[in-house]
Amino acid sequence: MSKLMTVWSYIRQHKYLITIVGFLVIIVFLDENSLIQRAKHRQEINALTTEIEKYRKQFEQDTETLKELTENPEALEKIAREKYLMKKPNEDIFIFEE
Repeated sequence: MSKLMTVWSYIRQHKYLITIVGFLVIIVFLDENSLIQRAKHRQEINALTTEIEKYRKQFEQDTETLKELTENPEALEKIAREKYLMKKPNEDIFIFEE
């Protein structure tokens, strides 16, 4: 019985500290929206935002290339030669790799 009384008196003396520590444990670790989960979500949002920017830039470049291809037949020939190694019937192609 005396151990129970000592524990009870300790709890009564430090009730605010125990409450604050319990609250912090719940907020930081146990809650669905804990600080750890918020940090993970923020990191994921940042990664997705950079990926969106990367795809937006790629879309703009591809749109510009498509516009150039539809307007300029010389650009179409240039891309066909560079990317797909196409050639005219009387030409030879030399490929230099670094």
